[in-house]
Amino acid sequence: MNAYVSILILGGIATAFAVGSVVMASLIGPKRYNRAKLEAYECGIEPTPTPAGGGRFPIKYYLTAMLFIVFDIEIVFLYPWAVTFDALGVFGLVEMLLFVLTVFVAYAYVWRRGGLEWD
Repeated sequence: MNAYVSILILGGIATAFAVGSVVMASLIGPKRYNRAKLEAYECGIEPTPTPAGGGRFPIKYYLTAMLFIVFDIEIVFLYPWAVTFDALGVFGLVEMLLFVLTVFVAYAYVWRRGGLEWD
């Protein structure tokens, strides 16, 4: 149980800091609201009224997010492998090479299909 006390203390400090930051920002932050601040922000583009059905949203945003997730997961798998590389031996090296090759094939496919081009 003593091994977890320091983790609990660190978690408590992090929680107290997060809650304290939100509370302090709401108490001492500026409260000068105007029409421009209350409008939706769309990267400097004037907001336009949306159609009744919500309008079409380009699927390119979702594809970009999915690509980010795929390559982010690759990093999540590569980091622990790099830490335990010596203990895994040749088997770990071959498995990681297969994994990286699979991700590279997916990357090449997306590249050829134009998924990395932003219109």
